[in-house]
Formats: sequence, structure tokens, C-alpha cells
Amino acid sequence: MNKPAQFGEQTITLTRVYDAPRDLVWCAWTDPKHLAHWFGPRGFTSSVPELDVRVGGALRIVMHGPDGNDYPMKGEFREVVPPERLVFSNIAIDKDGNHLLEGETTVILSEQDGKTRLTLHTRAVGLVPIAPQMLAGMEAGWRQSLDKLDELVRG
Repeated sequence: MNKPAQFGEQTITLTRVYDAPRDLVWCAWTDPKHLAHWFGPRGFTSSVPELDVRVGGALRIVMHGPDGNDYPMKGEFREVVPPERLVFSNIAIDKDGNHLLEGETTVILSEQDGKTRLTLHTRAVGLVPIAPQMLAGMEAGWRQSLDKLDELVRG
């Protein structure tokens, strides 16, 4: 991630409080069936072909857009501290595996009065000319994903 921000850069920090136990929110992030259920903006579905939640483990998610296109991403877990902290690289790729965006996401889960406080910090650097459009939608995409996570953990 030491490459120059040739086509833009975006950093986002979001905080949510979920009316759910921390272990359940952790499971929503670390179980591929649950992750596929909420990851991605409204109108998108997702599949999780790989989720190896350990340091050095791989992460692959494919968001399936309402436009019929697939939007794959890959990453690697850099820190895993159950049930409180995940750090992973996030790389948006095209169908040929070329990197479009490169970044890192940190998720911190803490208990707060029987609920779970989630803090998400993510950063991405654009590597291709279309990257500014992708970066422009990043915050809305994460907000919508976290809304869908809330719906999942509330049941």
C-alpha cells in the first residue's frame, strides 16, 4: 500500500452500536454464510468463495450487482483477535485479477451495555482511471453494508 495515490484515495471511519452480543457480530464477520448475507450495498448480493480467518489467511468476496456485473475483491487477514479485532487488506480486482483499488480495513468490536460497538476504519488507494468513481461510492457502500449487518444480527 506504499504505492502513490495515482487515482485518488479515500479513508472512512464508521461507528455503529448493534443491539446484539459481540460474539454474534463477530460470527457475522467470520462465518462465510453470514458474511455473504450482509456484505455489499443495497441491491447487491454476495458470495464468499474463501474466508480463512487467521493471520495470513485469504479473504475473497464477490459482490453481484443489480447491473448483472460481478465485483470481486480479495484480501489477507493481518490481525485476528477474537472476538474483538480484525485487520485485513482489501483489494478490488477486475475479472482478470488486476488490482483496481488497494487498501486495508480494521474492524474493532467492543461490548457496551450488553450491546456491541463496532468501529470500522478503512482506507483505499485508486490504481486505475475508474478508481475515483469506485472511491466515491465507498462510504455509501460501507454504510449500507453495516445497515444490512444490523438487520442480520437483530434477526
